[in-house]
Amino acid sequence: MAYKLKDVFYLDSYVSTGTSADSQVASLDVSAYIDPIARGKTKATGLAIYKVQWDLVDGGSNDPISAATTGTFRAALAAGTGYVDGTVTIAADTLNAGNNLIISIIDFWAGGTAVGDPASKTWLEPSKDVPYVVVRDTLQLFTNASVAMNNSARAYVRLECAQITLDQATLNQLLRTQTV
Repeated sequence: MAYKLKDVFYLDSYVSTGTSADSQVASLDVSAYIDPIARGKTKATGLAIYKVQWDLVDGGSNDPISAATTGTFRAALAAGTGYVDGTVTIAADTLNAGNNLIISIIDFWAGGTAVGDPASKTWLEPSKDVPYVVVRDTLQLFTNASVAMNNSARAYVRLECAQITLDQATLNQLLRTQTV
């Protein structure tokens, strides 16, 4: 699972916030990079995500979120949660570090008075040393507004990843932890 620059490629996606205190989800199909079944001498493969880069922008443009924006939301990237695209009701304790399916999370606060507001903080992400290895066909990108936004925003992700081969023991462990 060592990070090898020559094997790295990028995937990206985005999800929008609404202007109410709700949750949105968008799916990213990664089935082309995943094959959890070993066949003969061919080993199973997974998608190693080494880095998640976040970009939060105004919902109607590529501009930074305006300082006049109010509201707060959490954006998260997860593996195979089973949620369907669109407005969803997210179960309690879904978008936190205690959920084995969560790959990365960022929080956004708007309408503050401190220098740098509106501000965001990434507080969960994989690393080049310990990537999050996906063995499910779909990734979900969430926004969960805890305080309604007065203007919509978009949360973009860029995933630094590589397709890797997996031995049977590692694959079995990943399949157990990535079960909905």
